[in-house]
Amino acid sequence: MSAPPIVAFQGEHGAFSEEAIRQQFGPAATTLPCHAFEDIFAAVEEGRADFGAVPVENSVAGSINKAYDLLLDHDLKVWGEVLLRVRHNLLAMPGATLPQIAVVRSHPQALAQCERFLNRHGWQAAPWYDTAGSAKELAASPVEGVAVIASALAAEIYGLHVLAAGIEDLAFNYTRFFLVGRGEPPYSQPAKTSLIFATPHAPGALVACLDEFASRGINLTKLESRPRRNRPWHYVFYLDFAGHWQDEACGEALVALLARAAFVKLLGSYPAAPLPDQNGTAQSALLQI
Repeated sequence: MSAPPIVAFQGEHGAFSEEAIRQQFGPAATTLPCHAFEDIFAAVEEGRADFGAVPVENSVAGSINKAYDLLLDHDLKVWGEVLLRVRHNLLAMPGATLPQIAVVRSHPQALAQCERFLNRHGWQAAPWYDTAGSAKELAASPVEGVAVIASALAAEIYGLHVLAAGIEDLAFNYTRFFLVGRGEPPYSQPAKTSLIFATPHAPGALVACLDEFASRGINLTKLESRPRRNRPWHYVFYLDFAGHWQDEACGEALVALLARAAFVKLLGSYPAAPLPDQNGTAQSALLQI
């Protein structure tokens, strides 16, 4: 049996990224906290980690632009995707009760995603640099009347009490993570492929590129534009489609796209994560490593 992988993530222990890693690899995986997204890519490129767990979009807040910019800048490949059901929890020091709470700390996005819950109780929202970081600091320096919003894993790690679970405003709150690694991932089915491309600055150029997929019956699952940072008012497109680049129709579409686009970068073909079921349970497609 191979050794459990080392997986880098951004944030403190107990971050939702670490929950995603456990969902994918189980509790035996070794996790490597990183200060910034750039540090995730550096850890994998330098061999200090086997994979990096990079959040790329949230079903409520949308795409995470920094992650997509780094995927363009680096040569790591996408080895898999994880869909994590984000469950926000109100955590406090053991013995604290809801009536005692006056201030709630967390990352601004977590506070925004629990706004109705906070307003209903009349609590002051205090932005913090990280969800798990707010839990870590409260455990290290308890303050009366202060609670935090973080994961159940953070409560477990830092010895905090869960005062209320699942406090997010929208029940179907998911974050999608890419697992990035060195080299080419093995062939898998069902697969999804992600790529980046730019078109000539001409009428119909984008339509012509997309038609190479439509004419071959290939389903596009995501299309999003981002500014091309070295060319003002020009754009790159991030595209996901169902299928593997080694499949005949997909390979033909990519060859045709190369002929039409200004440039194409293949991010990788990887196991497609099953969509959440009607109970809201998110799953991962296991990597063969």
